Amino acid sequence: MAQISVKQEPVPKRKKDNLFIRFAKQWDIQLMVLPALALIFIFSYIPMYGILMAFQDYNIFKGMGDSPWAGLKHFRMFFESPEFMNVMRNTIVISLLKFLIGFPAPIILALMLNEVRHMFFKRLVQTVSYLPHFLSWVIVSGFVISLLSTDNGSVNILLMKLNLIEEPINFLSLPEYFWTILVTTGVWKEIGFSSIVYLAAVAGVDPHMYEAADMDGASKFRQIFTITLPSIMPVVVIFMILAIGNLLTAGFEDILLLAKNPVLREVSDVIDTYVYRIGIENSRFSYATAVGLFKAVISVMLLTIANLIARRSGNSLW
Repeated sequence: MAQISVKQEPVPKRKKDNLFIRFAKQWDIQLMVLPALALIFIFSYIPMYGILMAFQDYNIFKGMGDSPWAGLKHFRMFFESPEFMNVMRNTIVISLLKFLIGFPAPIILALMLNEVRHMFFKRLVQTVSYLPHFLSWVIVSGFVISLLSTDNGSVNILLMKLNLIEEPINFLSLPEYFWTILVTTGVWKEIGFSSIVYLAAVAGVDPHMYEAADMDGASKFRQIFTITLPSIMPVVVIFMILAIGNLLTAGFEDILLLAKNPVLREVSDVIDTYVYRIGIENSRFSYATAVGLFKAVISVMLLTIANLIARRSGNSLW
């Protein structure tokens, strides 16, 4: 019997609407975005005009229009400064410590909370861990200073009761303790709030995968590494990219408030505090702008490199 072939007509491609038509169709949604775009444009893009100060000998009375151009003078001054190596060392070390300890900490907390079955205890832990995020660094630094005080400080009292020390230690005057105090305080303050996104990602994992793993005899620990972590990896990668892009942002408020003792400047002076001290306190606006621009350029480079590497795994920002 002869086969009858039916010729199928090609389905005509739907013509895409141009940008103006799509905008008109979504005018109500676009209208909701306009305030956010205006906010970003006013406070993020318009001030970028001030970058020109990095290439001028800026005079506050002449303004940017009449201030003489200096080229890369202030960048060379920063690279040749005797404080350059110390500032960069502190910035990189503190940033790496915060990244290596502070980045996985909320992931671990989210995984641990996901295994808690007693709802009251779970909510209690969540509330207690979220609360420090909503406290300003002024309050947190005051709490830490009081806790580590040589006069009735809880840490010194406990160590003396345990016979670990004979006399109180002034922790915030000794450089060898500063990085530990700074990183520990930062992790304690942000670990709960940062775990919210990871908890939401864990909650979205298909429960049938856990049921299948239980039937195969997989332990809870093995399920975390074979099901939970691979499932939330896209979220982890995106936040890792953002964290790598901020590697030169070692902190400002926390360091400024905890490192009040000039003795700690050797281990506490980072790019942000250096810019504040040189630019605001000493009124060297062009020099401070050049240092800030140098940090911004390196951060963009790190962000781009991290995104390119992450793109190979199929998870990237762009």
